[in-house]
Amino acid sequence: MTLEILTPDKKIYEGEATSVTLPGTLGQFEILNHHAAIISTLEDGKLIVRGTGSGKEEVFLIQGGVVECVNNKVTVLAEGITHR
Repeated sequence: MTLEILTPDKKIYEGEATSVTLPGTLGQFEILNHHAAIISTLEDGKLIVRGTGSGKEEVFLIQGGVVECVNNKVTVLAEGITHR
């Protein structure tokens, strides 16, 4: 699936991933390849990207936001973010 992580200032990440773990308002959840359409609010916490081109897991610390998954494209709009 295609993943895009954006803040109000810039694009933080764009690329392929096999799964994304997110800190949802009602708890942590994971989006996998070909996930059903979903929109959710996000809390402060860890956003974990797996299956990147480098084969490593990438972790970002986000400060709230929203996520949308439609047609195997995941877009995260974070209020603030720190790459870890």
